[in-house]
Amino acid sequence: MYRYQAASQQDVDDAYQAAQIAQIQWAKTLPEERKDYLKKLATIVADMEQEIFDLLCEESGGTKAKFAFEYGDTLKVIDDAMAYHMMMNGKIMPSNVLGKDNYVYKIPKGVITVIAPFNFPLLLSMRSIVPAIACGNTVVVKPSSETPGSAFLIAEMFEKAGFPKGVINVVAGRGSEIGDYIVSHPTSSLISFTGSTEVGQHIGKVAGELLKDVSLELGGNQAMIVLEDADVDQAAKAAVIGAYSHQGQICMAINRILVTPNVRDQFIKSFVAYSKEVKVGDPTDEEVFIGPLINERQAQKVAENLQATIKAGAKVELEGKIEKSVVHPWILSNVTNDMCAAKCEMFAPVCSIITVKNEEEAIKVANDTEYGLSNSIFTKDLYKGLELAKQLHSGMAHVNDQSITHEPHVMFGGEKYSGVGRFNGQWVIDKFTTEKWISVQKIDRY
Repeated sequence: MYRYQAASQQDVDDAYQAAQIAQIQWAKTLPEERKDYLKKLATIVADMEQEIFDLLCEESGGTKAKFAFEYGDTLKVIDDAMAYHMMMNGKIMPSNVLGKDNYVYKIPKGVITVIAPFNFPLLLSMRSIVPAIACGNTVVVKPSSETPGSAFLIAEMFEKAGFPKGVINVVAGRGSEIGDYIVSHPTSSLISFTGSTEVGQHIGKVAGELLKDVSLELGGNQAMIVLEDADVDQAAKAAVIGAYSHQGQICMAINRILVTPNVRDQFIKSFVAYSKEVKVGDPTDEEVFIGPLINERQAQKVAENLQATIKAGAKVELEGKIEKSVVHPWILSNVTNDMCAAKCEMFAPVCSIITVKNEEEAIKVANDTEYGLSNSIFTKDLYKGLELAKQLHSGMAHVNDQSITHEPHVMFGGEKYSGVGRFNGQWVIDKFTTEKWISVQKIDRY
């Protein structure tokens, strides 16, 4: 059991002041110096692997399989960011004024605020922290109240790597108490938030009134489309990964599976069979794939949504037990898009199967949601899969793979209520920097 002191408004002010002072010198560090700091950071993260797993397991119930993904991609984020300092490219542009040179510089935004979620507290914090710092910014981090320890452990990593004081600063506390104060703080140039759509909308409203930039990665309601020519067995295996990874507590997790009548029964049979093989329980057990939800309140909410969906006419194909905060896999069929389990982001190992007449209806039903993060299509016709993926109203779509897909060098982000802005690679560099035009008049103009 760990105890953390909740930050006061004065603590928040102190964190931003430290970040603001440190940023002036940090922005002046040579590109290779920043790269060397990141190399040291990668070494520290590797040395602390067991300590990181123990904390993530205790705080968020993450299993070994989930940790392998989160930890591995965190190292990739650091590795990729080692090149960011050389990707902050400006431009020299022509002028219509005789003797004038136009220079457009890409420079750090200043102090970046990172507000992190509970589900992947290491990766989804570092995904913003590392690029921000690599581009010459400093950072103030507010972790989820459910997983504050992860942010303090991240701060320890940076300290051990020798980063100057003030480059990263952590303030913990409930969003209801210090959230608006952090978002509206005048020192911050950009809010990078990952979390629920409802909170993201509020952050966007507060920041918008102050003309403060935001990068918001929010909720999702992913659809997997299984067409008649799909490899149904492979689709069922993928659905297990896409629906149950980290207990379904992933913004990209599969919520709905859309199947045509000719493959419906075969898919349900395979999906149920593979789901029954999934081990549920203690996340420290290497064979366990589904651990506990973040808390019992979430499990109770899941139970209520399930009962509402069943009452509305859904059929239970696989009934999972709910034991305190542990939810075993649930599979529902005869679901329609307006039922609770289909339209809500369940954030649990629950999957709804919706029968559609054909691929045209599948696209229509998949798009019939306020969310637009990551979808998937299974078909043996790769070109058709690509063309259908273009019709999905989501920031990401995957052919013959499940929706929980992330590569730190490839664009990541959603549409509609799933957020604004893009992460990773050149996209995050563009987001965490600003551009400045400087002209030089070489001969007398007047």
